[in-house]
Amino acid sequence: MSKVERRRHPTVVALLVVVLVAVGVVAYTYYENSKSQSPLLSYSADAYAAETTGLLNSFSKSTGIPVAPVKSGGSFADASQIASGTPDDIFVSVALAATGPEYLKSESPGWAVGFVSDQLVLAYSNSSTSNVVSEGVNAARTNTTSDWNAFFTSLVSGDVKVGIADPVSDPAGLRGWLALEAAGYLYSGGNTNAYASALTKAGGNVSGTSAAALVAPLQSGQIQFLFIYKSAAIADHLGYVQLEPQVSFGNPSLAAFYSKFSFHDSAGTTVGSAIVLSITVPLDSSQQASALKFVRYVVTNAQSLSSYGLVPLVPAQLYSNVTPPGPITQMVSQGLLKDSGPLP
Repeated sequence: MSKVERRRHPTVVALLVVVLVAVGVVAYTYYENSKSQSPLLSYSADAYAAETTGLLNSFSKSTGIPVAPVKSGGSFADASQIASGTPDDIFVSVALAATGPEYLKSESPGWAVGFVSDQLVLAYSNSSTSNVVSEGVNAARTNTTSDWNAFFTSLVSGDVKVGIADPVSDPAGLRGWLALEAAGYLYSGGNTNAYASALTKAGGNVSGTSAAALVAPLQSGQIQFLFIYKSAAIADHLGYVQLEPQVSFGNPSLAAFYSKFSFHDSAGTTVGSAIVLSITVPLDSSQQASALKFVRYVVTNAQSLSSYGLVPLVPAQLYSNVTPPGPITQMVSQGLLKDSGPLP
């Protein structure tokens, strides 16, 4: 080794030590910050718990913000828990109304962001009555009024059991009844009550706290069909009858048509609307800044949910009755969000 090389060697070592110390300080600071910060708390519609969990985990990985395991249930039931005072920072709902004051009460911030759409399908399992399944598959193929009428007539005859979640706790159940109304309007001469009334009279409907809770009875053969979201049917590896967009409530551009139908239960009267997954930050969230960062993350990463059968909304939709927080209005100005009317 030359004299020049020997003189440089201590300098290189010193620089290396400085770099290692700096990296250590950054790592320690990152660790201490994440350790001292409380994890983000979240509620999600149970049909989308996997999607919400995936988004939260990737958000945490990219930002260092810790997240707690997702709590899930029917969107209306989730809203009731949050409204009662259960701590929460993020609420992902498949019913826009659940993010408003009717359900979230004083916890509603007055705004929500819709970021993907889904659709309703009629799932079935290997134990389902084959001839009725065949009628449904055939109707989806031919898309004729007569074939759809034949399928729905068999569906509501009482010869098969149809799972429809409790509409008070789970919007999937509400939409199941609305789908029957829309089908009656389209395939039974404009009679919105034709199929729903027949199913009730025949005692063919089986209820549950949520559509997710009815998947096991479907798979075991206790019921033969289930109104469920397409993304959930895909996740549970269920066969399903693909419904027309007018009946599946899966096309936001058909909002005016969906509003023709309504369902009344103990929670009141609900008008039909497109199935849109939305996110909001409850008013008493203790981590508003981090929660709003997650909202932006969801909007900019919605495309990752396509693998679940969900359709990203580009731009995402802002529903608001108030002036939303700065980070939300910034996304509007950047074209990531568009004003889509008031929050129900």
